Amino acid sequence: MRSSLETTQSGPRLPIDIDTVKGFMDPAEGRALYDAALACAPRGPCLEIGAYCGKSALYLGAACQAAGGVLFSVDHHRGSEENQPGWDYHDAELWDEAAGAMDTLPFLRTTLRLARLEEVVFPVVGRSALIARVWATPLSLVFIDGGHTLEAALADYRGWTPHLMAGGTLAIHDVFPDPADGGRPPFEIYQRAMASDLYEEVLAVKSLRILHKL
Repeated sequence: MRSSLETTQSGPRLPIDIDTVKGFMDPAEGRALYDAALACAPRGPCLEIGAYCGKSALYLGAACQAAGGVLFSVDHHRGSEENQPGWDYHDAELWDEAAGAMDTLPFLRTTLRLARLEEVVFPVVGRSALIARVWATPLSLVFIDGGHTLEAALADYRGWTPHLMAGGTLAIHDVFPDPADGGRPPFEIYQRAMASDLYEEVLAVKSLRILHKL
């Protein structure tokens, strides 16, 4: 049954202050991710697509640590389209002059080190679609928060959902039913999942949707 999470509830106890980590996740969404991972991690590894500087990895990783599980964090660490120079979400501090590109990996590593999650969260550096092709381990939770173009979102959905075990959790971020609120591709892959009859929605928190695989 679908439910909602009150944004006034206090969040989970995290190993470091979440506000010190660069990122775009609302605390209520983070709380929902934490709770989902806490329930899923005993069944198998969790995996996120789109790490940025580690905000979601902090929520998911802390839950996996508490549950005795692990999190794989997949990202090429060169930034999504909206993170590039000249775009609204560009952060000049993340620009690597030597590479002539964004590089968020050092910031993720710092987050994991300070949070003492390096033995729980394992960065997997590369393009999500390429890694998905060779992945072989069943996953208890897949969190899609990668590139927001239709091509990238579809590749993440098509590439990773086959690795999600029955009874597992699919979480999708930045789902905006109203086009005025944000980009459409995450909403479109959410619609695909719901139309497939393979998932039921169990939780909606702001732009986060959490689905149960039947």
